[in-house]
Amino acid sequence: MSEILIRNARTVLTMDDAGTELADTDILLRDGVIAAIGPRLETTGEIVDARHCVVTPGLVNTHHHLYQGLTKAVPGGQDALLFGWLQTLYPIWQRFGPEEFYVSAQIGLAELALSGCTLSSDHLYLYPNGARLDDSIAAAQDLGVRFHATRGSMSIGVSKGGLPPDSLVENEAAILEDCIRVIDTFHDPSEGAMVRVGVAPCSPFSVSRELMRDSAILARDKGVMMHTHLAENDEDVAYSLEKFGCRPGQYAEELGWTGPDVWHAHCVKLDGQEIDLFAATRTGVAHCPCSNCRLGSGIAPVRAMLDAGVPVGLGVDGSASNDMASLIGEARQAMLLQRVQNGADAMSARAALRVATRGGADVLGRHDCGQVVVGLRADLALWDVSGLESAGSWDPAALLLAGPQKVRHLFVEGRQVVRDGRITTVDIDAVLTRHKEMARTLAGLG
Repeated sequence: MSEILIRNARTVLTMDDAGTELADTDILLRDGVIAAIGPRLETTGEIVDARHCVVTPGLVNTHHHLYQGLTKAVPGGQDALLFGWLQTLYPIWQRFGPEEFYVSAQIGLAELALSGCTLSSDHLYLYPNGARLDDSIAAAQDLGVRFHATRGSMSIGVSKGGLPPDSLVENEAAILEDCIRVIDTFHDPSEGAMVRVGVAPCSPFSVSRELMRDSAILARDKGVMMHTHLAENDEDVAYSLEKFGCRPGQYAEELGWTGPDVWHAHCVKLDGQEIDLFAATRTGVAHCPCSNCRLGSGIAPVRAMLDAGVPVGLGVDGSASNDMASLIGEARQAMLLQRVQNGADAMSARAALRVATRGGADVLGRHDCGQVVVGLRADLALWDVSGLESAGSWDPAALLLAGPQKVRHLFVEGRQVVRDGRITTVDIDAVLTRHKEMARTLAGLG
């Protein structure tokens, strides 16, 4: 039996149904689960002093492309819109291999962990030079974070009217076959699972209608979730109207891509009917505010989605369209953008943090995570509010208004992945050194 006692937390934001907040409280972690919450708890295990800390559930990242960590701030794509940005980066990505995928994933997940993230999804849709989804999964397992990998795909190259180069697309039969392989090998449907797998064609403009439909059939036969990009910007909507004769939400519905086992990235350009459709079907959305700003895509109608009952979580998106992977920063950006669009009372700091925690867990179907509640998984972020960032704050629990940008401690399944602001599970300095070497080689710097 393994125990850790988090002692005398200044504030605990539970994110339970009632939005309970607790002061001067202990939390006992036992064998990966929250075993008890209350004052003056006892343990024979390790004790972590939390008297200066706000405790939240671990943040949940619902959309990422971890491999892109080697292509931050690429000059040719810094000021491009989505389609032009992709065309700049595809030739670089096709030079990647298994080691690039593994090291990029470790760096990206470490960056997320330091920003409070305990559970991350990943959308990997290209596999050059022998790379496989297995590479990213191995990186997550070694780092010790909870991981929802998705087997992405592209099947329509530039010669057939798609965006990606032909060298990066795959045969559709082979795509489906590999989806079955990775699900059978890695997917764990049980409570407390550290790895789950989903099926994720890249986008409606890089796969065929048949692959979208067949992927949905396969996912439901296997009992796994489905993910793709949808309605990201005006170009995306125009493509759908021209090629499919309908809006993106209608296209998704026609092909079986709505329901509680589906979540779509971005959805910046959903209209009122599409929002109602997603609410009625409990189709999830991964809101990626920083990436949407970076690419000039617009402000997603998150307030309208939440009011309608659409499940919404946050995503940092790939590092090539965000240039960083801070989930706590993403939550602040989401809060501010909804205020810009709808007024200062449109989204509170606590509401945005709820989207970043319980909201993301619900979108990923992880009802065992996202709350600080007895019996749920011991995924916790401890934020030290005694430092400079919180100085002068009258409400330290309003972390997104005035609070630290990195955690002091992070627990995943009761294991301490971050201690005193440092990754504990891998030699992150050695990984970073290798990552820098790879980035220099890709940039032609030796």
